[in-house]
Amino acid sequence: MLGAALRFGFGTASLLAGGWVLRALQGTPESLGATPAEIAPVARRSPQYRDGKFVNLEAPSGMTADREAQRMLLRDLANAGNAGKPPAPIPLAEPPAPHPAAGPAAASWYGHSSAMIEVDGYRVLADPVWSRRCSPSRAVGPARMHEVPLLIEALPAVDAVVISHDHYDHLDIDTIVALAHSQRAPFLVPLGIGAHLRKWGIPESRIVELDWNESHRIGDLTLVCTPARHFSGRLFTRDTTLWASWVAMGPSHRVFFGGDTGYTKSFAEIGAEFGPFDLTLLPIGAYHPAFSDIHMNPEDAVRAHLDLTDADAGLMMPIHWATFRLAPHPWAEPAERLVAAADAEGVRIAVPIPGGRVDGESTFDPWWRL
Repeated sequence: MLGAALRFGFGTASLLAGGWVLRALQGTPESLGATPAEIAPVARRSPQYRDGKFVNLEAPSGMTADREAQRMLLRDLANAGNAGKPPAPIPLAEPPAPHPAAGPAAASWYGHSSAMIEVDGYRVLADPVWSRRCSPSRAVGPARMHEVPLLIEALPAVDAVVISHDHYDHLDIDTIVALAHSQRAPFLVPLGIGAHLRKWGIPESRIVELDWNESHRIGDLTLVCTPARHFSGRLFTRDTTLWASWVAMGPSHRVFFGGDTGYTKSFAEIGAEFGPFDLTLLPIGAYHPAFSDIHMNPEDAVRAHLDLTDADAGLMMPIHWATFRLAPHPWAEPAERLVAAADAEGVRIAVPIPGGRVDGESTFDPWWRL
């Protein structure tokens, strides 16, 4: 319950009663990142930034902000019991030798939304989170349900690190600082997140901040910051930094990384401008009626994939599930619903084990049926 409140801002006041949460958060102020005042100078240049906050292209349906829906979320979390946890240890792929970043589009999944994307000889590390908890505190908040399948030091050299937004399950201070020491790649982030990185000591020369539909080239690789339907915030501040999805385009192949988003009409627009994609990485977990606008369920993800690419050609790989418990649905339900929805629509999917790699072939290995 605390994890949902910290991440989505629901019921925060009641959880702070007695001051125990504040005590748990002591010693971790650096994880909060930059203040709104430090972020604003960069954020102001965006047409998405209005009255001190970033906004979505589509107005909310009302459910996300509805207090009854929020109460339902907290009630469902409290009553979920062990349903949201795996019934047995989650298996991990054997640590592979680094694959040459060549050939068609591919991706390795390290859990939740952390993935290594390979496009035409380039490697892009997306939303890397290696910490035990996705929280401003190392003592409380959602904890990993499986170990990290590969140490940061064992990662191959990457050409870029991309971040979708600044929630703790996508932007982690310890991981970012470790990558700054172990890698030489630039960090590509949506507007405003650069202020967090600067606060954490990342050199300005390694930070590339982009608005929606802006791009950055690294050799023959083009990375495009594209719209998403979500929100941002680290604890008490909200929507002071931009959220995004990403397009990675090489000379011959294209990959779409959804990060964390609700279903949006922008998928069809992104598909028309940059697709069709050889591979899409789309979120399928942490869904609930209380945040249906900003989190997709598996059926939404299949629909998004069809907007983005050709059903016969493109492959979908699910992300944003199985690692952190952020919603009350059963642990394996996202994968089961994805299999059914993809089969109904004729969408090719591959659901890798944590640490596994997808290289363009549709596979079915129900490893989640523990």
